[in-house]
Amino acid sequence: MTHDSGRAAQLRTVASILRATSYAVIGFILLLHILSVFSINLAPILASAGVVGVGVGLGAQSLFKDVLNGMFILIENQYNVGEVVKLASLQGTVEDLTLRCTTLRDGDGTLYIIPNSQVATVANLSRDFSVATLSISVDASADPEKVMRVLTAVAMEVRKDPALEKMILADPVVLGVDKIAGREVMYPVNFRVRANQKDIVLRAMRLRVIPAFEQEGIPLGTDPANMFIIKHMDPTAPPAQQPLVG
Repeated sequence: MTHDSGRAAQLRTVASILRATSYAVIGFILLLHILSVFSINLAPILASAGVVGVGVGLGAQSLFKDVLNGMFILIENQYNVGEVVKLASLQGTVEDLTLRCTTLRDGDGTLYIIPNSQVATVANLSRDFSVATLSISVDASADPEKVMRVLTAVAMEVRKDPALEKMILADPVVLGVDKIAGREVMYPVNFRVRANQKDIVLRAMRLRVIPAFEQEGIPLGTDPANMFIIKHMDPTAPPAQQPLVG
C-alpha cells in the first residue's frame, strides 16, 4: 500500500464513522419526535435509557478513549500503515491502524497491539529524512588527517554508488575525532538519508572501510575493555607454590 492510498483509506474510514454517527443521532431525534406525536409518555423511557446509558458509558469509557484518539491519529496523519514508528516505548512497522488500536511488528517479528488511548507520544521514523551515523574505531597511532581523508573518500564512494545515490540526500560529513578511550579513537561519519534507509547505507560504508584502511595502513582501534596488562615475570624467580588439591 502506498502512502497516498493508505492516507485515502484512512480518510474514508473517518468519513464513514462520522456519517454513521450522524445517522444514528438523526434517527434518535426522529424517534423521539414520532413518540411525542403519538402522545407517548417519554419520561419512563428517558429514565430507563439514562440508567442504561450510565452503565454502558462506564463500561465503554476506555473504548471511547481509544476511538477518540484513533480519530485524531487518522485526521492529523500522525502515521500510516507501513511506516516505522515508536509508540508507548515500542518500535516497529505499522501493520494495521484502526480507530481502536494500532498494530506494530518489531524487528524480531513480534506483533504488538496497542490501544490508541495509550499512544501519548509518536516518534515517526519514516517521514522526510533521518541521519545515519557510523562511528569508526581507529588506533591512536594513526594520523587523524589521514584517517579523515580516507573516511571522506570512502563516504563519497558510497554517496556516488548508483544503487545508493537515491537513498542519500546530501554529501556525507566526517566529524573528526569524537572520543578517545585508551588507544581507541572514534571518528563519526554522518549521512542524511531517506527514511528507513539507514541500515542499508551504513552496511555499505562498513563494507568499504575495512579494505580501505588495510590499503592505507590504518589500524582499527581496540576497545579498552578488551585490553589486558601483561606483567613481565623474572625467569629466575622460583615458581609460585601451588595449593594442594585433596
